[in-house]
Amino acid sequence: MTGEAAYLSALKEGLLEMDYDKMKKAAEEAMAAGVDPLKAVTEALSPAMGIIGGKFQSGEYYLPELIVAGDVMKEGMKIIGPYLRGKSKEPGQKLVIAAVEGDNHDIGKNIVGTLLSARGFEIIDLGVDVPARKIVGAIKEHRPVILGLSALLTVTMPKMGEVIQALKEEGLRDSVKVIIGGTSVTPEFARRIGADHSSTDAADGVEKCVQWVSSGKGG
Repeated sequence: MTGEAAYLSALKEGLLEMDYDKMKKAAEEAMAAGVDPLKAVTEALSPAMGIIGGKFQSGEYYLPELIVAGDVMKEGMKIIGPYLRGKSKEPGQKLVIAAVEGDNHDIGKNIVGTLLSARGFEIIDLGVDVPARKIVGAIKEHRPVILGLSALLTVTMPKMGEVIQALKEEGLRDSVKVIIGGTSVTPEFARRIGADHSSTDAADGVEKCVQWVSSGKGG
């Protein structure tokens, strides 16, 4: 295992083991060694959260484990975040992001927001449990090029469709690309509710947003 691979492995293990001290140590050592902070997130932390999310969906993990994992993730991001902010690669574009009404989980949303910020996007993060009317209001106020909607729970996923319907009713749907994320979202679900893209992987979602901006919101 190469030096960088060893640091990435340690980050992933710290999160999978939900060990605060191990995560803090791994993040500090990785950044001190010059590991690419984008790689730290996309090749270690994000995949680890994907594994944890899968265990939650299968019933092996419950909400308490998910909450702890999110807190351990945040511990690592406290250290990695400042390094990411210095790696902007794209011109500034506004993006509104929110976890839909009824959903109080911000793990995936926060990962995506951090990565997008690192790529130069101006992030307007509305937080969690956000009703459709507030999201529509933010679109009117900020006029972003992209709206990101997050839902971890299958019971809150239909709220994504309600947001898109509300945008249509306000004549705003064609002004913004909509990307949805969460452990249970699928391309078929995205098509059904009228979203432009779905992603269960943070890195994939970020690259799609960059692609949209680079092509003038096409594609």
